[in-house]
Amino acid sequence: MAEIRQAASPQRHFLREHVLGRRACGHAIRALCVAAAFMAAMAALGIGIAGSAPQALAQGMIRDAFGDWQKRCETPAGAQTEQCAIVQNVAADDRPNVTLLVIVLRTADDRSTLLRVVAPLGVLLPAGLGLLIDGEDVGRAGFVRCLVTGCVAEVVMDDGLLDQLREGEEATFIVFQTPEEGIGIPVSLAGFAEGFDSL
Repeated sequence: MAEIRQAASPQRHFLREHVLGRRACGHAIRALCVAAAFMAAMAALGIGIAGSAPQALAQGMIRDAFGDWQKRCETPAGAQTEQCAIVQNVAADDRPNVTLLVIVLRTADDRSTLLRVVAPLGVLLPAGLGLLIDGEDVGRAGFVRCLVTGCVAEVVMDDGLLDQLREGEEATFIVFQTPEEGIGIPVSLAGFAEGFDSL
């Protein structure tokens, strides 16, 4: 079983929750909702977004698509090279207000791979974010900060977790709105391996 190593804390917990359905953001607003959350999450990574709103919206645009994943790139303030990530935005079928933005990227020094998930405001922070891959309980990570667009959970991925994501079909992220109520949101892993290799 792969270990989820939280960047801020090494604590691990385990879950077993039922999987609920998912749906993507509405097609007409998908690009905007993903772009807005992506820019906020990249800001949380320390990747600045300079300029006015129109300029910001022009950054972090889609560079490629791999299955259900999009490759988006952003140039950090003062940097000469772009930093890219693969992202996917999904929502629970029966709760359209419960959405997740999943971001995978390499650190600037290329020594680590980060998994960041932006969950909606209002989730129960002490419960953390759970992860299943093809039904196998992988672990739970804590939320590290909240932004205007949502709360961010982060893990540093090891080779074992990366292999599970590359070889898997579906990851299920679990958020809690109450201590008793876990909401599982499936995220397709179709195209993950190809997208990750492009980073």
